[in-house]
Parts: sequence; structure tokens; C-alpha cells
Amino acid sequence: MLPRRDVTKDAELLVLCHENAVLRRHVPRLRYEPVDRLWFVALSHLIPRRRWAEVFPMTPATLLVWHRKLVAKKWDYSQRRRPGRPPTGPAVKNLVLRVAAENPGWGHRRIHGELTRLGHKMAASTVWNILNQAGIDPAPRRTGPTWRQFLAAQAEHIVAVDFLRIDTINLKRIYALVMLEHGSRRAYLLGVTVNPPAHGPPRLPATSSWTPA
Repeated sequence: MLPRRDVTKDAELLVLCHENAVLRRHVPRLRYEPVDRLWFVALSHLIPRRRWAEVFPMTPATLLVWHRKLVAKKWDYSQRRRPGRPPTGPAVKNLVLRVAAENPGWGHRRIHGELTRLGHKMAASTVWNILNQAGIDPAPRRTGPTWRQFLAAQAEHIVAVDFLRIDTINLKRIYALVMLEHGSRRAYLLGVTVNPPAHGPPRLPATSSWTPA
């Protein structure tokens, strides 16, 4: 259109304006496609706003509404993201159930820690939900052995050490370090002192040996 004369361009504009006027008389309501709206909005920046009502076949308010919708659609990310956490893959679910089946004494936090070391990024609550939905107790330790049962099973490997105070017939106080084997119930005297240190057990002689009580 640049090499054309101004008279020719003005005449073509008048023809187009008259054609639009005729079309408006025959078609009371036109339906514009998104591409048409985009063109109208883009061209509106080249024409003074006071002349919009004379040039465009719609009201200035409609043009502004279209422009706002185009801007809002450009920056709308609601269709690009899904709300909530991403779904857990079937492979991860099968792995959680496999680890739980092979280690029935592990709770969901222990399973979560082992899978985290293997490079699987997930929350402990995710492991809990997978086990719960599969009908597996997420925390089997809560229904495990009692303290009495635990001590009975581990008695051979547990010893108790106590620091006793003993007053002699002369009211002289001595301090004894005693060890007790839970499995055999045998007590051993580790050492005796009259002047214990301020903190911790007494310092025993290097030649002291265990003596059954």
C-alpha cells in the first residue's frame, strides 16, 4: 500500500467503510473469530482512541475487553499445571510394597529412609499412604514386642552397670561399681573406692579384675 497515491488509499477506505455499513444493515450481529479479534486489537494501537467508534465495527469498550482477555490468556497458567502433588508412579508403588514385604518389621519411615538413599525422592507420608491403601500396617513396630519380651530375647547381650554407695560398720562410706549380666543374673564387682571423682565413675586401679559377687 505504500507506493499507492493517497487519493487511491482514501477511496479504498471509503469503499470498505461503505461495505461495512451495508453488511451491518443485513447482518445485525457478526461473530468474530479469535484471529479477527487479534487483528482488531493490534490495529487499535495505530488509531487514536477518539476515532475507534468511527473506524471499528464494535464499540471501544468491546475492544478493551478483548485486549484484557488476550493479556489474561497469555499469562494464564491454570491449564499448564495440575493442582496438588504429582501422582506416584506404579514402579515406585511396587518398590515400596516389595520392600515392606521383604522387611515386615520396618515401618514407613524406615522404608522411606532406605528408598531415599537409593535416590527416590518422596515424602514419608507418600510411603504411609501406599502401605495404608494396600492394607499393610505403616508402623508395625507399634504392634511389636513389649519391653519384657525384648529384654527376654536380648538378655544374653545386655549388662547393667550401677554405682553403689555402701556405709561400713564404722560409718565410713565407700563406693562400688557393679555390673550385672541379664542372661545369667550374675553380678561382678568392678572396683571399690573411697574418694570418687566429682564427675563420672571412680578411677579403678589398672590391676583390678572382675570378681563375682
